[in-house]
Amino acid sequence: MTRSERLFEEAVQVIPGGVNSPVRAFHSIGGTPRFIKRAKGACMYDEDDNCYIDFVGSWGPMILGHSHKAVVDAVIETCQKGLSFGAATAIEVQMAELVCSMVPSIEMVRMVNSGTEAVMSAVRVARGFTGRDKIIKFTGCYHGHSDGLLVQAGSGVMTAGVPDSLGVPAGYTKDTLSAEYNHLDSVEGHFRRCGEEIAAVIVEPVAANMGVVPPIPGFLEGLRKLCDNYGALLIFDEVITGFRLAPGGAQEYYGVMPDLTTLGKIIGGGMPVGAYGGRREIMELAAPLGGVYQAGTLSGNPVAMAAGIAQLTLLKEHPEYYQVLNEKGDWFYGQMEELVRKKHLPCQVSHEGSLGCLYFTREKVMDYQSAKTSDTEAFKAYFNYMLGQGIYLAPSQFEAMFLSLAHTEEMLRNVFQSMLTFFLQKV
Repeated sequence: MTRSERLFEEAVQVIPGGVNSPVRAFHSIGGTPRFIKRAKGACMYDEDDNCYIDFVGSWGPMILGHSHKAVVDAVIETCQKGLSFGAATAIEVQMAELVCSMVPSIEMVRMVNSGTEAVMSAVRVARGFTGRDKIIKFTGCYHGHSDGLLVQAGSGVMTAGVPDSLGVPAGYTKDTLSAEYNHLDSVEGHFRRCGEEIAAVIVEPVAANMGVVPPIPGFLEGLRKLCDNYGALLIFDEVITGFRLAPGGAQEYYGVMPDLTTLGKIIGGGMPVGAYGGRREIMELAAPLGGVYQAGTLSGNPVAMAAGIAQLTLLKEHPEYYQVLNEKGDWFYGQMEELVRKKHLPCQVSHEGSLGCLYFTREKVMDYQSAKTSDTEAFKAYFNYMLGQGIYLAPSQFEAMFLSLAHTEEMLRNVFQSMLTFFLQKV
């Protein structure tokens, strides 16, 4: 028995399902989760000292690679001064100024402790600003596990086959309207029926919780126009795309400005952190300036701020990193597309920059319904083969692959060779 297997036997006795987040579970692909003890660059090492080329990257934030020296040094230096004070610090101001300087639409920003908290807070501010209650979200898009948004979510909910969640009262979701991603007409329909009641539209600019589904041309622009026409706010959930596609996130990448933006752990270099920000007149409604209450004892934690500043400063000072990373993604996912085409495989490759997904379906994936046509049993076989080759993918058909600057060309060629071998065995 491996150490990971022994640890899992212990974990299931004291942790629900043996994991502290369902997306880490191996239920949909079989086997035992690998228990990771260290990581460096593009590689992770489990408790049995097996090495894996990592395409999860702590679900996105490790854009520089694991244990980057500048980030680790900043954390160590800050830890020596104290871990948390529950009081204002200069480093919070530095982080806020850095975020505002990088993200085009953010004039003011509030630090929180997770992406879920960021989204929950942004929605509350949007409702307070507009005086309206209803929110439009998109089927298959995940915005954290707050009650009001856990409606037709993607990601782990899709894998588990659970459309919503037990324990969420109907009253919490009565003002949440679901539309179809990449289908403007479904959004227009909601606005025509109850436009004066809609506070905001919240969207992942690139839907990355049903795999990776980029917006079709005109979709994000159409959302911006509809929100303007009906007096609603547009919220970009950039927990995944923030600082990933460009220094200013997806809004810079696509040239569409939201009213509010939510950010996640990438602004903490992987430390637990989140943030929401936007136009000054909206953000000034947050307490203590305004009447929208939101608080957090550990918000702006100095250790997370130090890690985030170290990472974001490097990204800001080296915008060429994004060209390198996106070109790496174009090459790697392009190789996958060529393999699918040449071998006539029943697969689709969807990608944007360094984000990508291999779907096991012949249907072009552009929304939740087409993503759901994927053969999850075929993905299960693929995942387990790749894991056996030392390649760590997310244990779900409906999650993204994340490339980092630490992934070398040699690594990616080896990964592609393993992929080729798998499909040659199947064809």
